[in-house]
Amino acid sequence: MKTRVALISEIIAPYRIPVFNALARDPGIDLQVIFLSETDPSLRQWPIYKDEIDFSYQVLPHWRAGVGARRLLINWGVKHALDRFSPEAIVCGGYNYIASWQAKRWSSLNKVPLLAWIESTSQDKRSGLGAVEAMKANFLSECAGVIVAGRSSMEYAKSFNVASDRIVVAPDAVDNEFFARAAEAARSSAESVRERMNLPKRYFLYCGRLVREKGVFDLLEAYAALPPSIRCEVGLVFAGDGQARAKLESIARQQTLGEIRFTGFQRREQLAELYALADALVFPTHSDPWGLVVNEAMACGLPVIATNVAGCVADLVEDGWNGRVVDKRNPRQLASAMAEIASYPDITLLGGRSAERIGRNSPECCAAGFVEAIQACSPKQEEMSAGATA
Repeated sequence: MKTRVALISEIIAPYRIPVFNALARDPGIDLQVIFLSETDPSLRQWPIYKDEIDFSYQVLPHWRAGVGARRLLINWGVKHALDRFSPEAIVCGGYNYIASWQAKRWSSLNKVPLLAWIESTSQDKRSGLGAVEAMKANFLSECAGVIVAGRSSMEYAKSFNVASDRIVVAPDAVDNEFFARAAEAARSSAESVRERMNLPKRYFLYCGRLVREKGVFDLLEAYAALPPSIRCEVGLVFAGDGQARAKLESIARQQTLGEIRFTGFQRREQLAELYALADALVFPTHSDPWGLVVNEAMACGLPVIATNVAGCVADLVEDGWNGRVVDKRNPRQLASAMAEIASYPDITLLGGRSAERIGRNSPECCAAGFVEAIQACSPKQEEMSAGATA
């Protein structure tokens, strides 16, 4: 007998679809995903790959508002959706939506276990804000379990006095197979891809929003500090868009050595091509709960240079083994790491290690973590155990 699970998630993000598909395939799970909106066009330009969705879902009516980084998302119909599906467990992606608190109330009234799914870490820019932390503590205290993305978010959950036996890791994942296949195809026709996308022969790659808090100005400063011999050989490519782009391009035009390219927003197919031909991904973020571009790059066989505040680093990037880990807001240290990677005698060795390690963070592994957490608090635990994924 299957356990009915309602999973509440903000948007139909392309990197979540493979995870939810894997969870829906589990023989012990009857999954209904409740999206609070299809997308957030003010922050993301992702296409919505509805043709790849193999799970049952609905999108709630909603209204968005906000100024700058402060966003408000109001939904209606949460209670009706839960009443109609009548879940036996609820997984709630985050605590910071009104819908999350409505789901919490529904679970309490109907005596249905609620699990929080969080990625936050102690390095999150929102951590330390008294009101926010108090809200999160209240929310987590009433959850039957907490699903975390990795080691950093596990330690953060423990800081709220969540017992270890209530925490389960569902490792954050992307579609590794898609990126690996696409990267292999791009490398087999490298020259045509490089010409079509106007790429340097060698380059460091940044993927993400072009905003200050992602460390993009640190990266540009670090590139400018590289020895001329390296800049003449290795360029820098920014893939993404955002409010800092115009200023970054202005600064880049003043550089007399090296090639700096701005590709704008790229869909995942083009991202895989960019990863495939790069020397390394550079992720210089000032604050990031995880950083799924690191997963994507590693699936494509790239070394990674990342700041130590990125949530994924504790699980995915080992300093000196498959890349380098540096302090945030430290362009000099970042430049040193970039110089080391650019001059590494066998960069494919580092990339191969990345490809090996990212196998632990597959959609199937993530889904298995969800199943484990649901089993731990479900009254149907014994029936589910027989059908749990490996």
